[in-house]
Amino acid sequence: VMAMNRVQFQPGLSLPAFLRSYGTEEACCSALFNARWPNGFVCPRCEGQTSSIFSRGGQQLWQCTGCRYQTSLIAGTLFEHSRLPLSTWFLALYLLTQSKTNLSALELSRHLGVCYSSAWRMKHKLMQAMTQREASRQLTGLVQIDDAYLGGEHNGGKRGRGSENKRPFVIAVATDEADRPGYAVIEPISGFTKAAIIEWAE
Repeated sequence: VMAMNRVQFQPGLSLPAFLRSYGTEEACCSALFNARWPNGFVCPRCEGQTSSIFSRGGQQLWQCTGCRYQTSLIAGTLFEHSRLPLSTWFLALYLLTQSKTNLSALELSRHLGVCYSSAWRMKHKLMQAMTQREASRQLTGLVQIDDAYLGGEHNGGKRGRGSENKRPFVIAVATDEADRPGYAVIEPISGFTKAAIIEWAE
């Protein structure tokens, strides 16, 4: 009997729980505000902390009392210039991070009810932001490594792990003393050979 992978079976955020916390536009705006300005509004220009709030064109704006600079909640974020509601962006982020396999832009568009081009742009913006965020992080402590193949299916090709349409990946997860996952690294490699693993580890 194969031993249970404790990292794989860590409790996550269920879809009902996600929707309870972030299922409305108001909840997503509140979450973004608290993440961006946890101690209250801070002017991105002069770092002033007092402001007036008004609406223009259906968008809520903050105007710094000190320098009169105006900004919105999404200005300077990856949501800037998007016409999609934050609730759609949050759901996209949830779906992309909860999927064990690579969620395609087409599948994402079906889940979100947006056109393919919008889903494609959303996916690439979110993946780029996550890549930049994780670039400087290092795995420490107990690191557990597993292998995976990612890729779509096509008619007539070989199925399973030996498929020429699947790309080999190495997944490494740093865990603490209680086997709780911390940081993870997912990187493509040339193959599951000793030389390829050593090259990846270096």
